[in-house]
Amino acid sequence: MPDAAGQSPTVTPAGHSAAQGAVPAKSKSKARGRGRARVAARKGNRKAIGNGAAPVAAQTAPAPLGVDIAAPDALAPDLLPEAEANAAAPHVMVPQLAPESVFAPQPGSALGGAGARAWHKPVPFHRQAYAAIDLGTNNCRLLIARPAGGHFVVIDAFSRVVRLGEGLAQSGRLSDAAMDRALAALHVCAEKLKKRNVHLARSVATEACRRASNGAEFIERVHRETGIRLNIITAQEEARLAVLGCHILLEHGDGPAMIFDIGGGSTEMVLVDPADPVPRILDWQSVPWGVVSLTEGVGPIADNPAARAAAYAEMRARVAEGFAPFIERIAPTRAQALADGAIRLLGTSGTVTTLASLHLGLPQYDRRAVDGLIVPTQSMRAISQKLAHLSPAERIAVPCIGRERSDLVVAGCAILETIFDIWPADRLGIADRGIREGILRSLMATGGDAVRSREALRQLNSGANL
Repeated sequence: MPDAAGQSPTVTPAGHSAAQGAVPAKSKSKARGRGRARVAARKGNRKAIGNGAAPVAAQTAPAPLGVDIAAPDALAPDLLPEAEANAAAPHVMVPQLAPESVFAPQPGSALGGAGARAWHKPVPFHRQAYAAIDLGTNNCRLLIARPAGGHFVVIDAFSRVVRLGEGLAQSGRLSDAAMDRALAALHVCAEKLKKRNVHLARSVATEACRRASNGAEFIERVHRETGIRLNIITAQEEARLAVLGCHILLEHGDGPAMIFDIGGGSTEMVLVDPADPVPRILDWQSVPWGVVSLTEGVGPIADNPAARAAAYAEMRARVAEGFAPFIERIAPTRAQALADGAIRLLGTSGTVTTLASLHLGLPQYDRRAVDGLIVPTQSMRAISQKLAHLSPAERIAVPCIGRERSDLVVAGCAILETIFDIWPADRLGIADRGIREGILRSLMATGGDAVRSREALRQLNSGANL
C-alpha cells in the first residue's frame, strides 16, 4: 500500500540472507520504526481525507483560506464590543477541515517543510477563531471573532475601499486597476487569517463579481494568488446574510419590519416577520443600484445647482422603478402596518452610518455612537437633501465624508430617500453590521452544533463500553 508520499514501503521478510535483502539486527529495528512511521502517516492521511482535507501530497501553496458553509437555522443573539484576545488559538486552519481535528504543517512538509503532519488536540469551541470576508463593489471587509457564550468577541477587523466595481457599468468587466486594488486588500486579509490561526472562514463576493463578465476569472486569480476561496453569492443570499447580521437591532414592536442594505453595486430590501429569534423573510427585492453603480449610471454631473437637482431626481426615479414590483407586492402589508402604527425600519450600509454621524454632529466616525442608534427619518431626509445640493468641494469638507465618499454619498442619499417613500417609518434604526456578522453567526452556530454532536457521541460510546 502506498505511504503518505505515494511510495510503496519495502518490507524484507525475516530469515532471508543479506544477498536476498536481509537487514542486520540493528537495522531491523530502524526499518520497523520507519515502517510504523509510514503506517502512521498513511492512517493520518486517511483521517485527513475523511475530514474533507486533501492528502498532503495533493496540497499546493497557498492553501485555500475559505470554505463555504451552509447557514443553520439558529444564530447567536448579539455582538459584543470589539476586544483583543490575549493569545491566538494554538492551531492553524486547514481548508475544508472538519472542526473536530486540525493537522498543523510541520517544517519541510508540503505545507512548509520535512516531516509528517502532527495531530493537535482540538481547541475548545470558545477559543476557536472564525472569519468572514465580504468583498463588495466598493469595499473589502474582514472580521475575525471568537465565540463568547451566546455572543462573539471581535479580535481583528479590516476594511478598505477598493472600488472593485469602478467602470463596470460602462465596460461590463472588472478593470485591471480595480482587481489589483482588491487583491492588495485580500493579501492583507490572508495574512490576518494566518496570524489569527482561523479555524473556519467563509469569504463571499457580491454584485460586482456577479455582473462582471470576468468575475469568475477574477475569483480564480484571487485563489491562486492569496489562497482565499471567494464564493460569489446570489442577491438572495446577500439579503439573507445582511438580515442575520443586523436583525437584533430592530426596534421592539409587533408586525412586519423592513431591513435594507445599500451596497456599492446593489440595494436589497427585505420584509421580515421578527416574531421568531431568527426573523422569517416574507418578501425581498434586490435592484442593481448601489452607490457606485447608480453614480456611474447617471454619469458626470455639471457643477451647478440645476444639474445637481436634475441628477438627484433621476437617481431617485431609477431606484423607484427598480423596486416597483416589490412596492406592488408589499402594498397590503404596508397599508396594514401604517394603520396599526407599527412600521419599523432598519438600515445597514455606509450611507446610513455616515448620515447618522452627521445627525450626531460627530467630527469623525465612531462606531460605538452609531451602531444601534435610532434616528428620526425626517432628519435623515433633511441631511440627504442638503448633501445632494452641495458642490463636490463642499461635500469633501463635510466631516465623516471627505474625498473618499464625496462622489458616492449623493447616490446613497437618493436610494435612502426612495426607501423612505416605499416604507414610510418615522424612525430609522442604524446598523454598523451586516453580511460579515451574518456569516460569523452561521459559522459559529455550525461549530457549536459540531461540538454538541461530538459530546453526545462520546457519551453514547462511553455508555456502550460500560
